[in-house]
Amino acid sequence: MSILPYRSYSAYLKERYGVPAYRVAVDAGFSCPNRAGGRSREGCSYCEISGARAVYLDRTGPEDLRMQVARGVEFLSKRYGARVLLLYFQAYTNTLGSVEELRRLYDGCLEMAPFRELIVSTRPDEIDGPRADLLASYRGEDFDVWVELGLQSVHDATLKRINRGHDSAAFFRAYEMLKERGIKTAVHLIFGLPGEGRKEIMESVRRVAALRPEGIKLHNLHIPVSSPLYREYLKGTLTVPSPARHAEYVAEALTLLPPETVIMRITCDTPSARRGAPLWVPGKSAFSNEVVRLLGIKKERQGDRFPAAG
Repeated sequence: MSILPYRSYSAYLKERYGVPAYRVAVDAGFSCPNRAGGRSREGCSYCEISGARAVYLDRTGPEDLRMQVARGVEFLSKRYGARVLLLYFQAYTNTLGSVEELRRLYDGCLEMAPFRELIVSTRPDEIDGPRADLLASYRGEDFDVWVELGLQSVHDATLKRINRGHDSAAFFRAYEMLKERGIKTAVHLIFGLPGEGRKEIMESVRRVAALRPEGIKLHNLHIPVSSPLYREYLKGTLTVPSPARHAEYVAEALTLLPPETVIMRITCDTPSARRGAPLWVPGKSAFSNEVVRLLGIKKERQGDRFPAAG
């Protein structure tokens, strides 16, 4: 089996734990500060009402957290024989609450299984000193804490255009707070946002690469049918990069990123029933193969164009 020309998440986890590790994703019922306090109201223009949730979670609404954890552990154990489990607070903004509320939620789930990591997905404007301190308190010699921090773009004009609800400065402040406390951080970027082409996308990649994050997720713009952006798409006022163009963006981005950064995702997987555009997308394996092919043509790999640490 050939070795990928980038540091994949699965390879990192196997290196870290010796065996494959699996995320137990939970929906704690959080909303988003960009939705005026409600989960069904419009926030970021590309976001669908239902949010991102694991396949084994009830689509009708958040279940009791203990039931979610139990179902997740059972699902991953039966289907994959999972021996290493990571607790993943996935849906919406998972630091949206007081420190006391968050501690109760995190503690209640962590005690249900021998988890090896706590992973929290959130927004930059919901990270402050006390909440960063709380997350750092879970770190141990054999227990990692990761925060997945949504940036999407470093360009403030783009963030305003997509109704993101914060500027790039908020991201850099939050990132610094997390790094000061030794929390591993994965940054989310979206390629193909309205008004952005290759130049703007690669500027975002370079700015993030300079931070040397532990992880990164690269998404291509998908427009769910329940998102505000879909209404614009139907009017013909914007286009979505093709999968082939996204593969070109990803291949170039990988060369600009530090070689040690874990590549946790390189494409979206919005189900076709909820995806308004693009209408066709390749499977994850096919897309990865295309990125590998493009890198092979230029005889490049992750980190080849990353500036030497100075």
